[in-house]
Amino acid sequence: MADGFPPPGPDPVGPAPAVRPFLVTAGRVADSASGPAMPVETQVVATTAGLAVLDRLSFEQHDIVAACRIPQSLAELAARLRLHLNVVRVLAEDLREAGQLTVHVPDFEATHDSSVLRRVIDGLRAIPDSRGVLRDTD
Repeated sequence: MADGFPPPGPDPVGPAPAVRPFLVTAGRVADSASGPAMPVETQVVATTAGLAVLDRLSFEQHDIVAACRIPQSLAELAARLRLHLNVVRVLAEDLREAGQLTVHVPDFEATHDSSVLRRVIDGLRAIPDSRGVLRDTD
């Protein structure tokens, strides 16, 4: 309040994790010997084997498998768990190799088709804002 502005509301993101990302991944990065990093739109879902061993996983791995009871993208998962995207990529790859996650990489052509992107944009514009007003189209 010293600068004349009221104090901000609650932090929408929350505090930063107490552990540095490189400690969570043991210094590993998303690109590995098995190939390039998984794209952000990669869908991941927990397997029954992964759900069966939840209590034996590290905190971050537990959270990933528990959150993946329904399929979601790596980007959604990173945002939901407030973890760095590359940390989620590394841990998801580890969990996939252990049989605890199933990974579905979308077809490159389908995700880069301009008609698909146009339909997504049009769909987003069709959602009214909080006042019920539709966004102008271009």
